[in-house]
Amino acid sequence: MSFKNQDYDAVVVGSGPNGLAAAILLQQQGLSVLLLEGKDKIGGGLRTEELTLPGFFHDVCSAVHPMAAASPFFESLPLRQFGLEYIYPDVAAAHPFDDGTAAILRKSVEKTAISLGADKDAYLKLIGPLVKSWPKISADVLRPLSFPSHPIDTALFALNALAPATHLAKRFKTEQAKALFAGMAAHSIQSLSNIASSAIALVLIANGHLKGWAIPMGGSKNIAKALVDYFISLGGEIETNTYITSLDQLPSAKAVLFDVTPRQLLKIAGHKFSNIYKWQLERYCYGMGVFKVDWALADTIPFTAYGAGTASTVHIGGSLNEIVSSEQDSSDGIHPVKPFVLLTQPSVFDDTRAPKGKHVAWAYCHVPNGSTKDMTERIEKQIERFAPGFRERILGRHTINTEQLEQYNPNYIGGDINGGIIDIKQLFTRPALRRSPYRTSAKGIYICSSSTPPGGGVHGMCGYNAGKRALKDIFNIEIK
Repeated sequence: MSFKNQDYDAVVVGSGPNGLAAAILLQQQGLSVLLLEGKDKIGGGLRTEELTLPGFFHDVCSAVHPMAAASPFFESLPLRQFGLEYIYPDVAAAHPFDDGTAAILRKSVEKTAISLGADKDAYLKLIGPLVKSWPKISADVLRPLSFPSHPIDTALFALNALAPATHLAKRFKTEQAKALFAGMAAHSIQSLSNIASSAIALVLIANGHLKGWAIPMGGSKNIAKALVDYFISLGGEIETNTYITSLDQLPSAKAVLFDVTPRQLLKIAGHKFSNIYKWQLERYCYGMGVFKVDWALADTIPFTAYGAGTASTVHIGGSLNEIVSSEQDSSDGIHPVKPFVLLTQPSVFDDTRAPKGKHVAWAYCHVPNGSTKDMTERIEKQIERFAPGFRERILGRHTINTEQLEQYNPNYIGGDINGGIIDIKQLFTRPALRRSPYRTSAKGIYICSSSTPPGGGVHGMCGYNAGKRALKDIFNIEIK
């Protein structure tokens, strides 16, 4: 392979949202930066393709992006000037029940609380202060463990965030509120009895009230496209179809940042690392995988519950106990009979995603890491349970199991889309216990993937934080 320049200030390997964030931050400082991508397309999980039938555009991995729209770093970039437009449905999330009702997360904290009836006051007490403080504390929460800028507000958030979701859900009386919270917590892709399983629920709820759960117009690929176009406008260079398996493949650079998980990093650069650092990376834990289905539909999904058909995301899982059981089964290596399902219909809000009058939908459930079991029947049965007649509207479908997901993106080890389980053992020490989680034991080599704090989610903050570290260490540039 040949590169336009043989010497760079920095090379970034991997063009997921974190690799792109790192590359942009470095390029903003006037450095010469080369971004390398192993596939023929930029973006990692940010891709949109015709997976089922011609004219039906599906997001290969992520489709709804509450964290991207609220990312402190992405918000600072002029991405709208590069074609990125977000759609904010009035209903961020809906959680339907068997009686035809649904718990609804609206932008208004007050309206959401009122809809929860007897849990109005409990919801306002838990979520109200968080929504007020989140704009101040988000930067502290989304960076490595350090003394916070707003210690009192951050400490109050941490007290709730570190609780198991099963424990925090007990603050509510109604099944509606309990299940709504459990569905949010299930985004953490771990047992809901784990310490800190409440953290992602609180972050998602806060963003739902402050910004909404955003859907990018035209699909997730347009987030990647805007980031790439901005990077190039700054003078950055990109090479695709360049899969890195050895440091010897890289051009000379003062700093190399890897948007990969510990497993790939060990293969590429393990011989450069200290024994203790290699030992820590070898023991890094990956979490549950996902099984995903995309559908081309003749019409929208006929949910019986008000609000479910117009929600950015629908959580399909019934009661708190059912969701807890489903997530515990997957964590224990068992395929749940009634899986918790995350579903969205982007074409309800974006008519560019399907032929006129037709629709696309995607959904996934959590499964044991490395599973090859086809969960289509169980997922569709769960949807049909809350939307009778759903199957009659299916024109085509596409499925992807954990092995296929890892083939598509090597960072999804065993189908783990979070870059490693975000439990209490790896919440602050991912991927290793070090003063800076982004530094490796080899000078000039950094890791910037979702295997570093703050973890998974299309927010770019892992890459941003790693880029800041490299700038200070190597180039003596400090970003406040």
